[in-house]
Amino acid sequence: MSMPGKVLVAEKEYSLDTLKIITGHSVLKDPDPIPEELLLLCSVIDNPYMLPYFLETFYSMQLRDENTFHFALLRIQVDSQLRMNEDIQKHQHRMYAARTLEKLLFNELLLETLSVQDVME
Repeated sequence: MSMPGKVLVAEKEYSLDTLKIITGHSVLKDPDPIPEELLLLCSVIDNPYMLPYFLETFYSMQLRDENTFHFALLRIQVDSQLRMNEDIQKHQHRMYAARTLEKLLFNELLLETLSVQDVME
């Protein structure tokens, strides 16, 4: 039996809210077909202190769909930025993990943060 706000996939609990962000579905009907790399991403986003232990795993992983994974990272960054005032430390950590993985896997950041100076020029 899983706890409220959690979903059981392959005998492991994952955050329902994080899975919805990662998959891009506001309603998650059947979590079983979620690819393994997205489940691992969910675990790391919910516990960013685990990221250093999974860098090689992510780097050597064969992604089923690179675009899906890239957009999952992008959605995490957008969600974290929007929710930053709710819990600044939590969302800074989530954003850092997503940005680090995006840079590691794709050598770029789609959402570059503009500095005030860039905006004024």
